[in-house]
Amino acid sequence: MNFKTLKITLILAVFLGISTIVTAQEGTVIIDQDSDIEKLLDYKKDVKTADLYKIQLDFGSRSKAIALREKFENTFSQWPSELVYETPNYKVWVGNFSTRLEADIALLKIKKKFSKAMVFEPKKEDK
Repeated sequence: MNFKTLKITLILAVFLGISTIVTAQEGTVIIDQDSDIEKLLDYKKDVKTADLYKIQLDFGSRSKAIALREKFENTFSQWPSELVYETPNYKVWVGNFSTRLEADIALLKIKKKFSKAMVFEPKKEDK
């Protein structure tokens, strides 16, 4: 073995010896945050997604709309519903969907029981 090979071997041995001694740092991260931050994040999420898309079941007289809403609430409890009056009709609106895709998926389920249902975006003054 010549001197150059011996030198490279010795350097590699030292390097490997040192690299096995060196270890990564370990620790625990503790996040101390105010509980109001979580409430604010939930509020922001609700504000961002409120009234972007809704489903209208049908429209008509007040008594028809009330009966329709009751039938919906007994069938689908996972989405909120509301009665909206726009002269001369009462309308039954469902949900607060953040995306059109989310509304369309819900519409597929709702249309099985309410064939006139449709997705729409409420105008700012409708809210």
